[in-house]
Amino acid sequence: MDKIARATQEIGQRLRQARSGAGSTLAEVAAKAGVSEGFLSKLERGQASASIANLIQLTDALGLGLHELFTGPNTPARTRVAVHRAEHDRLEEVEATGYRWRPLGGGAPLDRMEVFHLVFPREKGMEAMVSHPGQEHCYVLSGEVLFFVGDEEYRLGAGDGIFIDSSQPHRAENAGRSKAHVLMTVTKSAEASDAPDWWQLSSRSPTKEKAR
Repeated sequence: MDKIARATQEIGQRLRQARSGAGSTLAEVAAKAGVSEGFLSKLERGQASASIANLIQLTDALGLGLHELFTGPNTPARTRVAVHRAEHDRLEEVEATGYRWRPLGGGAPLDRMEVFHLVFPREKGMEAMVSHPGQEHCYVLSGEVLFFVGDEEYRLGAGDGIFIDSSQPHRAENAGRSKAHVLMTVTKSAEASDAPDWWQLSSRSPTKEKAR
């Protein structure tokens, strides 16, 4: 089994374990996440791949942080001190989209902030608009990115950034001729601070499942 197939199976197993632990059915989680029951069933069995948008919707429906699909079970409730070293530069790939990412800080269930290094592929893009309580900042390290917020569109180059109220529908895509590297910071809303759910995404986008 190759690395991508193994990662796909591990993600499916963690989704199934979280759903079973919550006592939820496939139909309940699929409806809450805005995906089909058949797609979720295949995903849990490692027979389908999901986009970042799909994974965000599913982890929200299950009360997980996105990082919990890629890390072990020993994440502390809240981060006290975490140091990110340059040599720890392995990027995880979301196979269906070509996006690559790595966590740089935060992400424990009670953390209010999480920081990622996100790499946008040239040939593919995220089609779904997503929204979640809190705020989000994206800083372009290299390349060019189109950032959509509601009906507005912003073209960002290296050194540019955007800060938004992330309850607004938003998405981003590569706008250049090479990969784009982005430093992304996402926070919870203050209202969600007493809950272990990290991303509380709404399910307002009609194109969510198309993003896979």
